[in-house]
Amino acid sequence: MSASTRTTTTRKVLGSLGVLGAAAAVAGLGTFGTFTDSTTPITTEVASGTVDIDVAGAGHAVPVTTAGFVPGDSLTRSVTLTNKGTSALSSVTLGTTATVSSILDTNATNGLQLTVKSCSQAWTQGGTATAPVYTCAGTVTDLGTTRVVSDRTLAGLNSLAPGGVDHLTFTISLPTTADNAYAGKSSTLSLVFTGTQRAAGAR
Repeated sequence: MSASTRTTTTRKVLGSLGVLGAAAAVAGLGTFGTFTDSTTPITTEVASGTVDIDVAGAGHAVPVTTAGFVPGDSLTRSVTLTNKGTSALSSVTLGTTATVSSILDTNATNGLQLTVKSCSQAWTQGGTATAPVYTCAGTVTDLGTTRVVSDRTLAGLNSLAPGGVDHLTFTISLPTTADNAYAGKSSTLSLVFTGTQRAAGAR
């Protein structure tokens, strides 16, 4: 191969590299040629609701301590349940636990029973300081009787709605079927009302 032929080939190769380099440079410059635009801000405010349910003793003191219970005895106290939050509730439950336990709360049939009632207006209190009794001048709704240690949903309460108020009584009783096995026993009970927010959804 002559010297002149080699020179021509070399020039062709260099010329090709130069074209590729120029193309790459043009491609690189093209990445900075994008136009963009943005909308003006849309202000969206989301305020969360509050769940605040409160129970207050109405009249004689709650909590309650009693002694000398015999089969057939009962004690009743009234409470006012109020939804002080801004959100509706899907449910209100009453949970009762025994912090000190005995056969009085472990036996579902002959042990202590819990009855909850609602009055459409405030209960009228009578009786004595140690043994109050309550009457309702409005409509009474029986919310059911269960063993004293239980979890129950209280249906149809006004306090499911913000600002709603319920006038309740709870009665703890020892059935007449309790025998000597229940004598001299003691239980300490804790009653807690729990409000659960309404179901979430599109707003």
